[in-house]
Amino acid sequence: MPLTDIDAQRLGDSVADKLGERNLIINGAINVAQRGTSSTDEGYKTVDRFFIQRSGGTVTHTQTAITSGSPYDEGFRNVLRLTNTATNTGVNGHRNAFQYIEAQNLAQSGWNYTSSSSYVTLSFWVRSSVAQEFFGYLRTFDGTEQGYSFSTGTLSADTWTKVTKTISGNSNITINNDSGAGLQVNISPFWGTNYTDSGNTTESWAAFNSGSRTPNYTNTWANTAGATFDITGVQLEVGNTATPFEHRSFSYELAKCQRYFTKMGTVTQYAPGYSSNARGAGGYIVFPTQMRAQPSVDLSSITYSNGNSLTAQSRTIHGFAANYVAAADNTTSVTFTYEAEAEL
Repeated sequence: MPLTDIDAQRLGDSVADKLGERNLIINGAINVAQRGTSSTDEGYKTVDRFFIQRSGGTVTHTQTAITSGSPYDEGFRNVLRLTNTATNTGVNGHRNAFQYIEAQNLAQSGWNYTSSSSYVTLSFWVRSSVAQEFFGYLRTFDGTEQGYSFSTGTLSADTWTKVTKTISGNSNITINNDSGAGLQVNISPFWGTNYTDSGNTTESWAAFNSGSRTPNYTNTWANTAGATFDITGVQLEVGNTATPFEHRSFSYELAKCQRYFTKMGTVTQYAPGYSSNARGAGGYIVFPTQMRAQPSVDLSSITYSNGNSLTAQSRTIHGFAANYVAAADNTTSVTFTYEAEAEL
């Protein structure tokens, strides 16, 4: 019996729900936070793969659990929350969250990014404690940088809104097939007027201009102490339709995050039986997954048994040599933790 159009559509939807690797965003469900769950510092400090940028005022960013609401009903249990802990609406002020997508992931995604008839679709859940329109933008980095701004629409206070944007390619876009930054996805509760422009045209590609990232913001959120801005379910996929979010297991998502940052608990290395002068010893530490580039390595919580020096040497994308000085005529050991970072 031939499939009807309705049957084919249902089959297609069912298959789409089960296809992996649709989402070009890593940790879009906000489940992985290797570094910690709360920080007031700028940078990669809490939720993996999301960089928090701020200037003027302060913002606390947290991985925050949710127990109800539309995203919860769709399987989300965490949000990235930005709390406006000190108000500032200056022209140079900003508070925003973004993720860099590795260029080769885009180049090999199937998106014909130079064609206006080829699309990617961005979708995410957003909630603000104050009613306001917010903006975000995409930014490419190879060749002549390009920018694409978009609006969330005016959000109702304390109400979840699903934002979906279908984005065409453009002949001016260049994306290299390498491990550098190919695209930035930025979702912003506030930009000061040195970064915005009333003449900015949303949902249209143009040469990136740091003074015209988005249209101008109203200052309601930025001028409200304790205001919150939550996002979760961030997905960027090839095609002109937002499919259901690609929920991935925690272990799988963690492994994808560890390409850029790895934090390892207690490691113990032994060096037996030196019989003369003190000399170097150690072992090779293998990362849980291949890292994007040669990482920086930070060693901490170091405890020696008959030793006195530990260094990370011969760093590669695969691991590093943990070298330490062992005391003479003794079996020696060292325990430590490490962080390896190769973020974009």
